[in-house]
Amino acid sequence: MKRELYNHLLIWKSKAGRKPLLLQGARQVGKTFLINQFGKNEYSQFITLNFEQEPGLKTLFAKSLSANKIIENIELYTGKKIDPQNALIFFDEIQISEEAISSLKYFCEQTPDYHIIAAGSLLGVSIGKTTSFPVGKVNFMTLYPMNFFEYLQAFDEELVVEMLNTLPKIEPIQELIHDKLTDHFKKYLFLGGMPEALQSYLEHKDVELVREVQNNILEAYSRDFSKYAEKNQAINTSELWNSVPNQLAKENKKFKYSDVRARGRASAYESTIEWLRKAGLIYLAKSVSVPKLPLSGYAESNKFKVYVFDTGLLAAMLKLSSRIIIEGSNLFSEYNGAFIENFIASELTICGEKELFYWSSKSDAEVDFVLEINNKIYPLEVKSGSNKNMKSLKSYADKYKPELVMRASPRNFISSDEFVNIPLYAINILKKLLVKAEVGSK
Repeated sequence: MKRELYNHLLIWKSKAGRKPLLLQGARQVGKTFLINQFGKNEYSQFITLNFEQEPGLKTLFAKSLSANKIIENIELYTGKKIDPQNALIFFDEIQISEEAISSLKYFCEQTPDYHIIAAGSLLGVSIGKTTSFPVGKVNFMTLYPMNFFEYLQAFDEELVVEMLNTLPKIEPIQELIHDKLTDHFKKYLFLGGMPEALQSYLEHKDVELVREVQNNILEAYSRDFSKYAEKNQAINTSELWNSVPNQLAKENKKFKYSDVRARGRASAYESTIEWLRKAGLIYLAKSVSVPKLPLSGYAESNKFKVYVFDTGLLAAMLKLSSRIIIEGSNLFSEYNGAFIENFIASELTICGEKELFYWSSKSDAEVDFVLEINNKIYPLEVKSGSNKNMKSLKSYADKYKPELVMRASPRNFISSDEFVNIPLYAINILKKLLVKAEVGSK
C-alpha cells in the first residue's frame, strides 16, 4: 500500500546535510513495512537491526558509541562490508536500546555519509527517559495511520485522488463522484487507517476479520501500558484510554477527569495524558478564549478535548456494529457525531497541524476547530448531518469578523461570499484550496 511519507523519505535521502532519521509513530501504523519497502527499492544494500527481536544487538553499542566502531561491529555481525553511499542501515524498535539512540549523534557528527533510519513504537515516551538524546543531530518524521486519500489509493481510486488534489478552486464536483466518495468515507470510518486492518479487508472483504485485527491491536496497546509504564501509571493510563470513546460520545465532548474515575483530578492524570500523547495514541484540541495569533498563546490548558488517533479503533472500542455502514447516514450521527469530529482531528494532524484548537463562548456557542492558515484564523464547524444550522459559526462571525467561515459536512463543495463548505472526505485538501483561493483573488 502506498504511503505519502515515502516521497518525504526520497527527499531525505537526496538532501544535503542529511542527518540520521528518527521515524516516530504509534505501534502498528506501518513504520517497519514502509522502511523495508524504501530500503529495498531505493538502495542496493539494506541492513536491518531489530532490537526487539534480537535483544543481543545492544551489545554492538555497549563498549563504544564511536560511529566507526559501531559500523565495524555491524559489519562483523552481518558478515557484509557496508557501502556508505549505497546502503541503508535501519535500527528498528530502537527504543529498546538507549545506547543506540545516543549513537545517532555520533553517526551525524562522525560518519555523515551513512544513511541511517531509526524507528520505534514508543519513541515519544522512551526519548523522555533518555538523558543523552541527540538533540539537533537527527531529522524527525512521524508516520500516522493511513489517511482517507491513502485509503482511496489502496482501493484503486488513484484517479479520484488526483482529481481532488488538482481541483482549481472550491466548487461542486459531479454528484456521482461525490456519492462514490461519501460511500468510501463511511466505510473508512469503520475500517480506519491501520494498515493491517485495511489489508485484511482488501484480501477477505470480511468486516469481522477487520474487527478481530482491531481488537488485537487494542490488546497490544494495553500490554504496552504495563510494559513501558510504572504500575500506578499503567493503571491510570488504561483507565483514561478506555474512557476516551465514551467522553467523545457525549454531546459536550470536553474532557473531564471525573469521567475517568469518580472524583478524578488533573493531578492524577496529567502525566497520563502526556504519556498517551507522546505514544501517538491520542490528539488534544485545546480551547482558546480568544482566537488571536498565535493560537497557542490563548489556549486554556485546563479545557480540552481528547481524540483517538484512528476512527477504526474508536469504532472497535465502542463495539460499533458493521451494520451501521449499510444503514448509511446513521453512521454520521452515531454517538453525537463522535466519529466525524474524531476523523477531522486525525486528518488535520496528519496534514501537519502540530496543535489543534477549538473555540467556545460563555454561552452555548462552540466552533469545533479554529485553524491558523497563512497568518489568518479561520473557524471550522463540523456537521455530521445535512442540518444547515450554523448558530455557532454565526456567533463567532458576529464577534470576530473573520474573512471566511467554514463548514465540513456530508454536502458537496460550496463557496458563497464569505462561506465555504468542504465535504468531510476532502478535509485533507482544505488548506491547499484556501491557498489557491487567496492566490486567485490577487
